[in-house]
Amino acid sequence: MMNLRRVVISGIGAVTPLGATMGVTWEGLLAGRSGIGPLTRFEATAFPCRIAGEARAFDPLLYLSKKAIRRHDRFIQFAVAAAEEAVADAGFSPAKEDSERIAVAIGTGRGGIETLERNVVASVIKGFKGLSPYLIPASLPNLAAGEVALRFGARGPLLCPSSACATGAQALGEGMRLIQRGSADLVLAGGSEAPLCATILGGYAAARALSCRNDDPTRASRPFDRDRDGFVLSEGSAVLVLEELTRALDRGARIYAELSGYGCTTDAYHPILPDPSGAGATRAIEAALKESGLTPGEIGHINAHGTGTIPNDRMETAAIRKALGPAAERVAVSATKSMTGHLLGASGALEAAITALALHHGIVPPTINLEHPDPACDLDYVPRQARELEAEAALSHAFGFGGINVVLAFRRYEELSHS
Repeated sequence: MMNLRRVVISGIGAVTPLGATMGVTWEGLLAGRSGIGPLTRFEATAFPCRIAGEARAFDPLLYLSKKAIRRHDRFIQFAVAAAEEAVADAGFSPAKEDSERIAVAIGTGRGGIETLERNVVASVIKGFKGLSPYLIPASLPNLAAGEVALRFGARGPLLCPSSACATGAQALGEGMRLIQRGSADLVLAGGSEAPLCATILGGYAAARALSCRNDDPTRASRPFDRDRDGFVLSEGSAVLVLEELTRALDRGARIYAELSGYGCTTDAYHPILPDPSGAGATRAIEAALKESGLTPGEIGHINAHGTGTIPNDRMETAAIRKALGPAAERVAVSATKSMTGHLLGASGALEAAITALALHHGIVPPTINLEHPDPACDLDYVPRQARELEAEAALSHAFGFGGINVVLAFRRYEELSHS
């Protein structure tokens, strides 16, 4: 059997509804602050849902020229910003690295959907002359990863998973595989999404998946709460620097956590709904634990997928109980979408970053708006206030349409754990 190399997280960057950096986002999470507000990206008066998690503090001019901003869809802009922060946070200079050993794995669920929508409307009105020469490169899903690779001169493998709401987590898992098996030494991994346009908001609203708590947006995202009425659509990106352990140690990197396990399964149950038994998610949790060499009793924290929809919340609770058994009673489960909303293809990467920070700092974010727990959701969801917790290991869950289940396992890193 191949001796797999160990993978650690040495840098984190993000753009979210809570802030334009991971640092500001983390502070907001610990404070229990909601990033949800009235939708301003387009005129939504006629829509049943008129709230969203907008990245209001994001300024693309801090990262890109005016010409580049016109050329790149917003999801690409987010990815560049998050990658810039992650690389700076990791404290390494790509120019001094072996570029062929640096990979990029950044996925998206929707790609350049704003660009597509804008060009479709323009072409209906003006015909061919309404189409932008930037339409194709701005809308291609892999151009976020491609632009980040170009920005940092990364000439190793380039991946762009697109697995709905599990995208960002799968990018991290596949990035981990590249390092474990020697195909790369460092990977910029994550997800990016800019879905706040009429087509996507309208589609989810038509499917009755969104919260319509328009008069009370900060309390709209309510995972595991009896009075939840759907998820809140959000935008943003998260990029993590994954690095081979000895390489990180040799350069004196600060290590947030070790990414030690990756489980990926499919329900094969329904195009949209999860298997209510939680069987697929249970197998993903078990696979991540097995690869990490962890037992259920060692898991102190879980960052839940926690969308705030009845089928997902109940399925996830059932899966945690089945996979962890009696140990599920002692696990602190945070649903941070209660504050960020749902970043679709970026959510799994953001929540993985939050999980790593929780292990590193010994504190877990709360689940806000949890006022009347659903009787079918009966775990410890860290209601309303952050909690100090010195966990040795944690999980981050990401489940998506198509029945995909991705679970990442993390170990708290201590220098003495190196062997």
